[in-house]
Amino acid sequence: MPYIPLDEKLPGITGLLNYRKDTALPIRQLTHILLRGKSTLTEGERELIATIVSYGNECRFCTAAHTAAADHLLGETETSEAIKSDLANAPVSDKMKALLTIASAVQVSGKNVTAEMIQKAKHQGATDLEIHDSVLISALFSLYNRYVDGLASVTPTDPAFYDRLATILVNSGYLPSENRYAGLATK
Repeated sequence: MPYIPLDEKLPGITGLLNYRKDTALPIRQLTHILLRGKSTLTEGERELIATIVSYGNECRFCTAAHTAAADHLLGETETSEAIKSDLANAPVSDKMKALLTIASAVQVSGKNVTAEMIQKAKHQGATDLEIHDSVLISALFSLYNRYVDGLASVTPTDPAFYDRLATILVNSGYLPSENRYAGLATK
């Protein structure tokens, strides 16, 4: 049960963003820029960063939501599962492994990122902007994870909910819109 009154039909981050729309707007805008804006990383790769950070923070809602979004964008489910369970052998590029390693370090503490991690990412072809955005996505999703769990937001267990949410995120991005969650609400 959430610690504050939230719309029961909007679980996880959806209810929290709906609760305080003025604070939701700037973080939605930043999320949209980072995950759907112009980038040399694919949208699927950026969702994998959100996934690995949320998984590391043990935020079940965000892990399920961004795993589903990554799966939709990648057209398969193996990659998102592999990055969570065995990054070294996951079917992603060496550059992506290096960026996901940095993301995992940020998830614990920004101070856990080392010069060696950065050099390895650059050696694997990561640009300064890709490194920057990986760190910022990681920091942002750590905020989201703490927001969702810190207010005990409802976490659905039905995979169909996350499939519906992923469809919205893939097709509409992260910006607010009228009736954004029509068809998403839980019963």
